[in-house]
Amino acid sequence: MPPVSRAAGRDERVGRVSETPTNTLQYRSDGREDAPVLVLGPSLGTTFHMWDRQIPELTRDWRVVRFDLPGHGGAPAQPFTSVAELGDRLLATLDAIGVQRFGYAGCSLGGAVGLDLALRAPHRVASLALVATSPRFGSADEFRQRGVIVRANGLEPMARAAPEQWFTSVFAGAQPAIVDWAVQMVRTTDPACYTAACEALAVFDVREALDRIGVPALVLVGSEDQVTGPAEARTLVAGIADARLAVVPGASHLAPVEQPAAVTDLLIDHFAGTAPDTSGALIVPPLPATPVPAAPAQPAPSAEADGAARPDPYEKGIGLRRQVLGDAHVDQALADDPDGAFQDLVTRYAWGEVWSREGLDRRTRSVVTLTALIAGGHREALADHTRAALRNGLSAEELREIVIHAGVYCGLPAADTALRVVARVVEEETTPPA
Repeated sequence: MPPVSRAAGRDERVGRVSETPTNTLQYRSDGREDAPVLVLGPSLGTTFHMWDRQIPELTRDWRVVRFDLPGHGGAPAQPFTSVAELGDRLLATLDAIGVQRFGYAGCSLGGAVGLDLALRAPHRVASLALVATSPRFGSADEFRQRGVIVRANGLEPMARAAPEQWFTSVFAGAQPAIVDWAVQMVRTTDPACYTAACEALAVFDVREALDRIGVPALVLVGSEDQVTGPAEARTLVAGIADARLAVVPGASHLAPVEQPAAVTDLLIDHFAGTAPDTSGALIVPPLPATPVPAAPAQPAPSAEADGAARPDPYEKGIGLRRQVLGDAHVDQALADDPDGAFQDLVTRYAWGEVWSREGLDRRTRSVVTLTALIAGGHREALADHTRAALRNGLSAEELREIVIHAGVYCGLPAADTALRVVARVVEEETTPPA
């Protein structure tokens, strides 16, 4: 985006905290050092410059700290595995620059970080603004599929799709320079970090925890947002006790870019009455006045008792099975089993007991599984696990090498059939949407 004007006397800092680089984020700070802090979080595929148009007004009363996602905007390419891990890196960054309590506004993935912080670190978040955000972003299969496409094709398919997803057609036609800026943001993102973010969003789900958010929340959404639109916004408002909805007319997913004045006014109005203490002091509940009596000592459990208390592997198994094979596949398999006995066995034994073991990573387990399926001539299962292997990070070239290698030991006819199955699945899974 074109640069914005800077107010006289403003303290501007761009920082990359280097003491613990894997635990912190690239950031920028604008505004007076003694002002209350407002943190702004970006959407997937963007940089902190998506908030440029808000800075002149917000820094009149706030010290604004913006951060980049890993691998975005030239930030170090250190992928994160979950939204919670990204939240932890943000808190470590704020700790390093002396920020304790703050207001927070985030867009899309940045909004997911705000939800996570409001749940796990409520003593640090004074108030919350959730822009184009949802407690559950689409389906897990959708985001994992996006990761497969990026690993196979790079970020060009995502860059080409960004204008349609982020902006209304009217805005895109009138502002080609901003559309080009948006496309370039995606193109210059690190593919591995983008894919990791997709994996993190695939498992993000705080729908059942919204009633535990106790800070004031503004839920802001563009009226034309087709990614996380008004329906998702109303879910947030219904779940958070102190939340209000603001729909911005004529805006799509990146409302702060498309309708900057309207978004800025809404943010100023929301955060004006919720500024944290400028001292940054935390309010920590006092310790109990009297010690809690220690529990009576218990005898050590016997081996038999320990075995009896072994946790049921089903929940771990079904979660991992969905991550690897996808919700659609698992749902269909469960629906096709009349009494559920066979699927129960598969989930507990294959996934809860074997796939979940720590001795091999998922890529290696995919290699072993594919080889066994080639040897057995199990075409349908081979197709399913080829999709799983792509999700587990194997490339089309690696899959071909696995089949060629297996052909030496499993037989050339089996490998010939497998090559056709694998090629078909790879074509289906890695071809970007039209």
